Amino acid sequence: MMRRAQLARLWIPTLLALLAGAVFVTMYQPDIAVPELVARYSNENSAFIDVAGMRVHYRDEGDGDEPLILLHGTGASLHTWDGWVDILGYDFRVIRLDLPGFGLTGPAPGDDYTIQAYVDYLDRFATALGLERFHLAGNSLGGEIAWNYAGRHPERVDRLVLIDSAGFPGRERGNPSMVFRLARIPIINKAMLGLTPRSLVEKSLAEVYGDPSKITPDLVDRYFELSRRPGNRRAFIERALDSEHDQNASLSDINQPTLIIWGAEDRWIPLSDGHGFAAGIANSRLIVYPGIGHLPMEELPGPSARAAMSFLRD
Repeated sequence: MMRRAQLARLWIPTLLALLAGAVFVTMYQPDIAVPELVARYSNENSAFIDVAGMRVHYRDEGDGDEPLILLHGTGASLHTWDGWVDILGYDFRVIRLDLPGFGLTGPAPGDDYTIQAYVDYLDRFATALGLERFHLAGNSLGGEIAWNYAGRHPERVDRLVLIDSAGFPGRERGNPSMVFRLARIPIINKAMLGLTPRSLVEKSLAEVYGDPSKITPDLVDRYFELSRRPGNRRAFIERALDSEHDQNASLSDINQPTLIIWGAEDRWIPLSDGHGFAAGIANSRLIVYPGIGHLPMEELPGPSARAAMSFLRD
């Protein structure tokens, strides 16, 4: 009997170690080299510019003269706007970029991902491109950056479009997504620097689409692979750990005409925030799309882009 107990004490830790090793091998996803990602996710319209110590990936497209800057949300990239560029590019000069910490741009020096830092960065990016005045649109994190920028720099923003925007004043920063919750847990978030299975990305996308059947394998691959650009996973964790909104503007500072677009089935940011933005921004109107989630510009690109087009031309 004692012999069996001794064997159990010997083999149980060994089996657990082997199991942990098997899980690690199964889930481990190394970084993907930047040149490989650039070859895969840039195209003939891609350009790179040095801003604030970063080599920023952006695209400057369209046949119009009026500039329109598009800002994506957390975990996304400039590709989230593909459907909008196809429509808005006929009338506008559409400029979209991979924000610091995401896409091909990668991490910011000093790991500063506060809204203040993003607003300052956007101002430097626009100046580097020689833009004096422009329209500005943003989704989620990009929306939070956009409305703070418009409040701080009213002389540079003509019209503002907010799409399921983050940062409604008074709301504690938070996100119901599993990947955000995991990123806030010590030790687990360290493991996430290498252990980020594709299935976790796929689950996160299912949370932000009202109709998950629209999620394609190519879409999951793009989000998954760009998250593995060196430094991006660390940047995501740093952003997730920031539990405080650090707005440097208030909604009453926004005097630009503003269009607010919201997916009625947004599981990340409730529609009540959309109504709150509409009530707090004086010259604004709200469009709600039934059955659509957190990313209307991806899930419903045609109607949402045409709504933006009509607003910007009005």
